[in-house]
Amino acid sequence: MTPQPTDTQATDTQVGGPKLGFFTRLLEDAPAADRYRFALEQIEAAEDFGFHSAWVAQHHFSAAEGGLPSPLVFLSHAAARTTRISLGTAIITLPMENAVRVAEDAAVLDELSGGRLEIGLGSGGNPKSFPAFGTSFDERREVFADNLATLRTLFSGDRLPTDHGLYPAPDGQRPSLERRLWQATFSAGGAGAAGAAGDGLMLSRTQPRPQDNPAALLDEVQLPVIDTYLSRLPEGAEPRILASRTAVVADAEDLSRLREITEPALRAEADRLVGYDTSGLSLDELLVATDTYLGTPEQVSERLQHDRVLDRATDVSFQVHSVPATNETALRSIELLATEVAPALGFSVTKEKVH
Repeated sequence: MTPQPTDTQATDTQVGGPKLGFFTRLLEDAPAADRYRFALEQIEAAEDFGFHSAWVAQHHFSAAEGGLPSPLVFLSHAAARTTRISLGTAIITLPMENAVRVAEDAAVLDELSGGRLEIGLGSGGNPKSFPAFGTSFDERREVFADNLATLRTLFSGDRLPTDHGLYPAPDGQRPSLERRLWQATFSAGGAGAAGAAGDGLMLSRTQPRPQDNPAALLDEVQLPVIDTYLSRLPEGAEPRILASRTAVVADAEDLSRLREITEPALRAEADRLVGYDTSGLSLDELLVATDTYLGTPEQVSERLQHDRVLDRATDVSFQVHSVPATNETALRSIELLATEVAPALGFSVTKEKVH
């Protein structure tokens, strides 16, 4: 059951610091219908506990990578189950999409949600998936640029060369979807492009390390990306920097069990992600190697305090299910992030005012 604060009314009072967000790849070991139900419960819980945003990933053809090929369809249902929380894609793999259809679906969803949609976009994805969508991995950057230009044209209210415009069209009553675009990237070059366009910058919960420094910490790799993004922002543009992190927060009495079931999964992920031999690493070393925060609220807060990217982010979204945990564990992580970790670190939450 989704945790419910008792007899509360939401206000927009903020604690300060980056805004707290939730992120899911829908990875539970369960049938699709259950994965979607769990994710909806988690988004509802995030709203109840004061998270500003909830983000969902897109993956095609593989339940192991992620359980959701159609994020805008899913978010339309999440919009009907929530009232305040922003709903975002993290990400739509734009080279695999028809840009006009993305624009139309996004515009309809934005109307249904009352203007709560945030659109995160990227050019990456599993190389094996691209041919099914009539393109190739090698062409992804060019197709991404073309499709992004189409989205900008339609979201700004302009017309395509074919003299077609978007319906439902921007009405000027809320910030246009053009101003709610985000670009995900690992590179300074990609960050510069996002900054020059005035888009938001999305930083991953983990990413490849340089070959000459495979043990580099995540913030070491991402800080130069932020520098480039900020240097390219147009004068007067507000920076939007979303840092994603994996954090499974548990009560002390549950931690030993979580650590026990986590080690095999983290070892497999480390073998896939990092560029060096991880066979001799302890569980704590595996957590660092896979950029995973696992512990009590105090332990997770202490480690996050050393993440310099979070000092420069405007938003931080937490994935709470990278380890093989239950929906109940995910819901408890959401609660502890909002009620204990966020206050300890000064993250911004939407306060709940008790009657």
